[in-house]
Amino acid sequence: MNTLKVGDKVPEFSSIDQDGNTINLSDYSGKNLVVFFYPRANTPGCTAEACNLRDNYKKLQDAGYELLGVSEDSQKKQANFRNKYEFPFPLLADEDHTVINAFGVWGPKKFMGKEYDGIHRMTFVVNGDGKVSKVIEKVKTKDHAAQLLA
Repeated sequence: MNTLKVGDKVPEFSSIDQDGNTINLSDYSGKNLVVFFYPRANTPGCTAEACNLRDNYKKLQDAGYELLGVSEDSQKKQANFRNKYEFPFPLLADEDHTVINAFGVWGPKKFMGKEYDGIHRMTFVVNGDGKVSKVIEKVKTKDHAAQLLA
């Protein structure tokens, strides 16, 4: 995995959200953007993580952050996930791995003794100049907002 690190410039990307809208990195120019990657919509860890961010959304916004969730789920799965839990931020349906590869979060994983390739649960804060200012490699799903606000 060739994951982006603090100080790296994020490559410009374009992807679709749960509603089919095109989202570009440049849409967030001049803003602090939190890009959180999660393995699969509607699974326990991913739900806990996204709900924690939802519940602390106002605090995150007050701290100057915009949020963007990313997984390789389909647009329909992302829409169901967003609607079920009423997330106030877009979820990218990155089925072609454009954003996943841009950040370098796809790679070997282990689960229950099996090895496979998948998305690593990681979060990046991208500053207004499009550079990574923070990387959270060990995401605490139930307390993720606190990690960002620390």
